[in-house]
Amino acid sequence: MAASTAPVVDSRRDELVDLIQRFVESLAEVSERLPFHIDRQKFCSTRTLAALVIAIVFAWKLLRSPSNHQRRRRKWPGPLPAHANASSRTNMMVQSSEVCTSSGDLKVKDVVGEFFQPTKPTLSQSVRQKLGEGRKVTCRLLGVILEETSPEELQKHATVRSSVLEVLLEITKYCDLYLMERILDDESEERVLSALKDAGVFMSGGLMSDKVLFCSTENGRSSFVRQLESDWHIDSNPEVILHLARFINYELYISPNRPECTTSNGFTSTSLEQFFGVSS
Repeated sequence: MAASTAPVVDSRRDELVDLIQRFVESLAEVSERLPFHIDRQKFCSTRTLAALVIAIVFAWKLLRSPSNHQRRRRKWPGPLPAHANASSRTNMMVQSSEVCTSSGDLKVKDVVGEFFQPTKPTLSQSVRQKLGEGRKVTCRLLGVILEETSPEELQKHATVRSSVLEVLLEITKYCDLYLMERILDDESEERVLSALKDAGVFMSGGLMSDKVLFCSTENGRSSFVRQLESDWHIDSNPEVILHLARFINYELYISPNRPECTTSNGFTSTSLEQFFGVSS
């Protein structure tokens, strides 16, 4: 029994050693394609310890993978006929060796590629990366935070877009956020504030109701932005975006059609959440 299991253990050990060697070689290839220079002598002196730790984990994963089990269960070709010559036997052995070597190389390259594949940033990281050094943000409500797109609709109802809530709350953790909109009557203001409250916008503590500003004209909204000296302004009106271009460091134009923004400091997106990488 011990004699029968010994070759299996030796085979797995040899396969593990072979995978480690291939992994180290692949790491060396990856290092040559990096955008910064790595001293190969220093890399050669330190790569073995690092590669051994990493390679053992990935090699064990490869050895335990379903595809590897299937490969071990794969039946080898039956014995050659008696009349087969030595050349035929040699060719078959070479082909079998090439298939195994190619499979091993592909697995190692897949593991190295998976190891160096960049991870998707979290929403918090995306907000910080996109807004950069901006610490004060002003944002229009209609067409951005609310489902409604005109002041006339606010005279009947106000609905907060559920898909934008997570982004909105994350911005309030990082920036001083002010929301603003043009309305036609006092009842519209009450509807908007009630909708924001019911959606939980004011519960995080980052945004309070007195940071929601209302005016009666589009110029009034532009005046709010300039007085607040905002770093970023988000709007769905292209005329406001153009008017504020020379006063604001950065602008985000929200439009379902996503036309190109004509300002040098402007960005365009179909929605606020799409700009920050959130799938709608």
